[in-house]
Amino acid sequence: MKDFVPHPRLRNAHLMTIAAAFWRRRFPRLPASVSRLFEVEPGTQVRGECHWQEQPGKYPTLVLLHGLEGSSESAYILGTAEKAVLAGFNVVRLNQRNCGGTETLTATLYHSGLSGDIRAVVRELIERDRLPEIFAAGFSMGGNLVLKMAGEFGDAAPPELRACVGVAPAFDLARCADALAEPRNFLYEGHFVRSLKRRMRHKARLFPERYAAAALNGGMRGVRTVREFDDVITARFCGFRDADDYYARSSAARVIAAIRRPTLIVTAQDDPFVPFATFEREEVRGNPNI
Repeated sequence: MKDFVPHPRLRNAHLMTIAAAFWRRRFPRLPASVSRLFEVEPGTQVRGECHWQEQPGKYPTLVLLHGLEGSSESAYILGTAEKAVLAGFNVVRLNQRNCGGTETLTATLYHSGLSGDIRAVVRELIERDRLPEIFAAGFSMGGNLVLKMAGEFGDAAPPELRACVGVAPAFDLARCADALAEPRNFLYEGHFVRSLKRRMRHKARLFPERYAAAALNGGMRGVRTVREFDDVITARFCGFRDADDYYARSSAARVIAAIRRPTLIVTAQDDPFVPFATFEREEVRGNPNI
C-alpha cells in the first residue's frame, strides 16, 4: 500500500474530517441498485441496496455498513461500493434500522449492539442466495457492529464469511463517547445530537404510543451530548440500564479477542473522536487474525 499523504491544505485532522463530509462527490461508474428487504427478527426489516454482477454466485460479495446517523447513501459507502463493483464484487449497501428512510420497517430503534442484524443478513445471503464468499465492512459505528459480529461468531463463523473490515471502528463506545464530548469536538457532537433528536421525533410521530412521551413536547430538551441521548433514549428503549451499561454490553472490545476470521482494521492516528489508544490494547495487537 502507498503511504497516505494528506492534501497540503488538509493536514489538520478537523479540516480533513469536515472536508470529507461536505466535499461533493459523484459516482458515475456505480450501477443502479436493486432494493431488498431482509428480515432480521420478527417484525423488523432492514433495507439493502444491492449491486449484483451478471452471475452473482460466481463473484465475492461485500456487505457495507454505515456509521452513526449515516445510511446506504453516505458518500463513503457509495465510494467504496463503486470501487468494489469495479473490482468484481457484488455489493450490498445495508441500512441499519431506521436509517435511509426506513423508520416504518420496525417499531424498534437502532443502536451499536445490534450485531445480530448484520449476522442475519450474512446468513440469508449464504443460505438463500448460495453466495460462496461474503466479506463484511463497517465504518465507525458500523465497524463496531461488524467486529462484534465476528467476535461473537468466534470459531463458529460460517466458512463463507471470508473476512471482515472495520474502518475507524468505534469498538470502545465509552471511550468514543468521552472523546466526542471534548470541547474541541463540539461541532461533531452537536451534529450527531441534532440528527439523533430529529430522527427520534420522527420516530415518535410514527409510533406515538411507544415514544411520544420521551421524544415529543420537550422530552429531550435537556439532552446536549450523545452520552445523554443514550442515557435518556437508547438505554430506556433498548433494554439497557443506562448509557454505561449500553456501552459495556455493546462494545466489540468485549469480544474482539475471539475473532477467528481474517480481519482488517483501518484507522487514523489523529481521528478526532475514535481514540487511537483503543487500538493498542492486547486483544487487538495480540490477535493474529487481525
